Amino acid sequence: MLSRLEELALVTRCVAADDRNAFGRLVKEYSPGLRRFLLNLTLGDASLTDDLSQETFLKAYTSIRSFQGLSRFKTWLYRIACNEFYTYMRKHKEGFGDAGETPSEELSFSHHATEARIDVQTCLKALTRTERTIVLLFYLEDQPIKKIAEITSLPQGTIKSYLSRARVKMAKVLQS
Repeated sequence: MLSRLEELALVTRCVAADDRNAFGRLVKEYSPGLRRFLLNLTLGDASLTDDLSQETFLKAYTSIRSFQGLSRFKTWLYRIACNEFYTYMRKHKEGFGDAGETPSEELSFSHHATEARIDVQTCLKALTRTERTIVLLFYLEDQPIKKIAEITSLPQGTIKSYLSRARVKMAKVLQS
């Protein structure tokens, strides 16, 4: 993982010298984690994950001059990814666990999926988009609540409430 200083040096090279290699290094560093986050957010839709990941990096590259360095580059990048996901969802009106919507009971998994993966996917489908985003950032990406608040633009208390509700929902799914 890049240090904060290395991130700022790469961003500075991108802004000052339009150094595409520096941005390429940022992409190489953060792409696997971002893709994993988006893949889980889209409930395993690899094609949508590819599209959202590409849009996220394109938007980051074209907007890199607006990066102020107040947070880590990764936090800023994940914020863009969340915005891209929610924009896509608004445009296409797809469920993916939308608020007020009952989760789909029909699950499609490959025959090679493990029971644990099925349980995780089932739990994620039971959550709203916001709950799923917060759970993935907290548990999968190991982000602290303060960073999640920056990424989602939600107060820290609200993040804690969403995590608590999500845990209850996931426990109910696993018990049934």
